[in-house]
Amino acid sequence: MKIISVINQKGGVGKTTTVINLASALSQQSKKILVIDLDPQGNATTGLGLSNVEQSDQTIYGILNGIVSISEVIKKTKFKNLDLITSNVDLSGLEVETAGDNDRAFILKTKLTPYLNDSGASYDYILIDCPPSLSLLTVMALVSSNSLLVPLQTEFFALEGLTQLMKTIERIKVNLNPKLEIQGILLTMYDRRNKLSSQVEEEARNYFKDKVYQTVIPRNVRLSEAPSHGVPVLIYDKNCPGSKSYYNFTDEFINQENKIGSAA
Repeated sequence: MKIISVINQKGGVGKTTTVINLASALSQQSKKILVIDLDPQGNATTGLGLSNVEQSDQTIYGILNGIVSISEVIKKTKFKNLDLITSNVDLSGLEVETAGDNDRAFILKTKLTPYLNDSGASYDYILIDCPPSLSLLTVMALVSSNSLLVPLQTEFFALEGLTQLMKTIERIKVNLNPKLEIQGILLTMYDRRNKLSSQVEEEARNYFKDKVYQTVIPRNVRLSEAPSHGVPVLIYDKNCPGSKSYYNFTDEFINQENKIGSAA
């Protein structure tokens, strides 16, 4: 089982869209998936058809502040093999509430590890949807994860923000989680009519080499419509360009995993 954080400190880059659709595509291939919504906005929660306005003790916030255990709040979605721990706005208060706790970066890890060890939870992947900031919640996710996936929108400031993110990742590797790896960088919101998209792609591939997935996710109206219906785009319109790209990306992701497995 592998824990993967989907992270970028910029908002609106396709993090939640990537979590929802990667989870959906993997679950369709009979992989058992748990999504943890670690963003107070709760977009992964609503995007998978559940409510983000319920009582806080039934969410990830309830787990992190010790009210409930993980097994009590995991919810089934309407999609086979895909479970979810929901989030809501109460989560935004956690940073202030844990200000006096020196080990607060490890709170999520200390909740997850015994659950995964003791419960016989048979998930193939746990995908964590991180908030759009380098906050305590993001650090918690990175401390708990085996690897991270970075959606990178092909726009002007994208690579600038990525440099900042890489510095944070290096600090976390040195101080908190030496085994953390970059799973890959996924180019999103790609517009073939826009010269800038291809320039950002070229720079990203030159700098990060084979860490950048071959698949790129295009700008696509159906991708932005699907969350309002509470379903992944793969269910909403499986033949649109966005869906085809996410299916291709998932195939690439699985091939990468198989290579890592055979190398190990």
